[in-house]
Amino acid sequence: MSRETQLLHKLDLEAYTQRFVSFMARPKPVAMEGDTQLHYRFIKALGEQTFPEPPAVPELDEALMRLKKEAILGLDEIFAFVTMVRYINRLKAVTFQEPLASWLCDIVVPEEMADIVQRFTDEGEINPAYDEELSGLDEALARNKARIKETLQALTRSSKIAPYLVDTQVHLHDGEETLLVRGGFNHVLKGSVVGRSSGGFFYVLPQAVARLKEQEAALLSAREELLYRYRKRFSQTMHRLEPFLRFVNKAFDRFDHYQARVRFARAYDYEFVLPHSGKEVILRGFAHPALHDAVPLDIDFDKAVMLVTGVNAGGKTMLLKSILSAVFMSKYLLPFRCDAARTRIGRYKRIEAIIDDPQSVKNDISTFAGRMKEFAELFKTRDAIVGVDEIELGTDSDEAASLFRVLLDELKKREIRFVVTTHHKRLASLMAGEDDVALVAALYDEAQRRPTYTFLQGIIGKSYAFETARRYGIPESIVEKAKEVYGEDKERLNELIERSTELERQMREKIRQSRDELAALERQRRALEEEEEKLKERYRKTLATLENRYNAAIKRAQEAIKVKESKEGRRLLNKAHQFKNQKPDVPEKPVRDVPKEGDAIKYRSHKGVLLSLRGETATIDVDGLKMRVPLKALRKLPDAPKPKARTQKAVTSVQVERAKAGVSLKLLGLYADEAIEAVDKFLSDALLNGLDEVQIIHGTGGGVLARVVGDYLKRHPKIKRFYRQKGNQGITIVEL
Repeated sequence: MSRETQLLHKLDLEAYTQRFVSFMARPKPVAMEGDTQLHYRFIKALGEQTFPEPPAVPELDEALMRLKKEAILGLDEIFAFVTMVRYINRLKAVTFQEPLASWLCDIVVPEEMADIVQRFTDEGEINPAYDEELSGLDEALARNKARIKETLQALTRSSKIAPYLVDTQVHLHDGEETLLVRGGFNHVLKGSVVGRSSGGFFYVLPQAVARLKEQEAALLSAREELLYRYRKRFSQTMHRLEPFLRFVNKAFDRFDHYQARVRFARAYDYEFVLPHSGKEVILRGFAHPALHDAVPLDIDFDKAVMLVTGVNAGGKTMLLKSILSAVFMSKYLLPFRCDAARTRIGRYKRIEAIIDDPQSVKNDISTFAGRMKEFAELFKTRDAIVGVDEIELGTDSDEAASLFRVLLDELKKREIRFVVTTHHKRLASLMAGEDDVALVAALYDEAQRRPTYTFLQGIIGKSYAFETARRYGIPESIVEKAKEVYGEDKERLNELIERSTELERQMREKIRQSRDELAALERQRRALEEEEEKLKERYRKTLATLENRYNAAIKRAQEAIKVKESKEGRRLLNKAHQFKNQKPDVPEKPVRDVPKEGDAIKYRSHKGVLLSLRGETATIDVDGLKMRVPLKALRKLPDAPKPKARTQKAVTSVQVERAKAGVSLKLLGLYADEAIEAVDKFLSDALLNGLDEVQIIHGTGGGVLARVVGDYLKRHPKIKRFYRQKGNQGITIVEL
């Protein structure tokens, strides 16, 4: 079994690939040689058009090798090449988009090959219309067959032979057309016995029919000799055209790859995802081809390691297979079900699945020894994505956790990414603090007592072993006794894990609702803008209509005045022109009184003093508390209250509507002044929200941002202390 076949078996993609191969004109490996980007362009162009389905063609590599050695091909082999050329000519007659149009246009069929193509019928026979001798032989054969039929029918109707006939049918025996007769037939019928029936009767080939059969054999021999001359002449011509035929054979296979993918995608409503140059795998609405009515999978795999924990039979292994399957199908441009617009899949040189139990009694290899052998092979490769199911299989989980933590750290250096499933929390707890490790938990429905086959990222999942045991019929008393043995402290840890999972799920649901509300508001804003534009357009059209009517009225008035001169009419006409040129009294938009430094201001429901301005932001004092806020959020008041002096004993109660505050701030890529401005606002929001500790991510680089941020923090009155994070000098921890 090849490595690719083993991988398809492990990922449950065998049935999927068999369905795909059924769309090909001839079976071949699913992989395509060449530039994946170019192949993707061809597939997308072909997917936008209709095209003729390719005919079935046998594999012709051996025929090409024999042709190169000047062998004489069989008529069926020659017709296979003719079939490919005819199909390419049919494709050239279709108006394709680029790059398909140029590619097909570059395939020029030599005249000698075009002549061979014309010599064949659609059934694969030499066309007798191009050869009088062949036509004559075919006509003679047809007449001879008719005479054989007439002779047999005449014999069955003969009154002399009738008493000896068992029936009036013509029997085919050992390829001969015979009559079934009784004993004594030789008195009335001349012929040879070719066999006997189970009832003791005789199969007789009449002498007259035998002579006609001999004539038929002679005609067939002459026809075969004529066809041999054709085969020899065609093979000699095709020997000279061998490079072209080899090219056509590859071109047919290439288009076969494209058309099979397009028709396969149309048949199952699948999408294509072109692999990108990165390594992250982001799936949206993905469904593994082996699953029916699957819960659509949304997952982000953008770290070096993904650790999947949680409920038994909750889909952890299928999550692993789904990620690896998506990479495999994208790598070979095979379509699958997903939201292609939001799905991103990285490009990997190798895909490895360590899923099955590697134990081998024959080779004296234990489960754990086999697992170690599989990991040892990974040190020979680079640029790979590897799925490991039940990583601690076959040994002590605590020892295995320490060992595999080191193995994964070393293999990550070889540009290998891992999707790992485990029931044990030791490995997850050891690696949870690393920046390049993603935690994923399989979720469990407590009310229904069954897995949901959905996943939550960022947490360690509970295994729900006791709940699963109940679901499959283990008595309650046994489960309760097992929980006592398990221990209250570990069960409490599981409860904490479960609670954190639920809180995380609720938080993400609220985030999703907020995004939906924001999207609804955005749609409403766009609708109002469109309505405003429609009203403006209606106003412009109305104004133009009124102006046209006015000009028409003025023209008619001028013509009337010419007929009968009137000073009063001229005066009124001039006055009308003045009214037209006079701009309408439109109430001017009130000019906003922008506050200046020292002015009394109102920020939301709070009054204060504006201390300083910087661009579109302002620093204000509200009851002794300084804040940085947007300038447009301030309103100027007539009197400026003096800032209240702070004392040790004074207790100030300020109710300020809090802005949303995060616990970390990224400054990467900012200039020094932009960074200080961002830090100032970030700390103000953190103080308003009552945060005790935050972190500022400035990176290492040249150290400029770190130095500027440090100088600012030294002068800030609300900071207890700050220090660099251990193990990562690019992050400063600030205690407020």
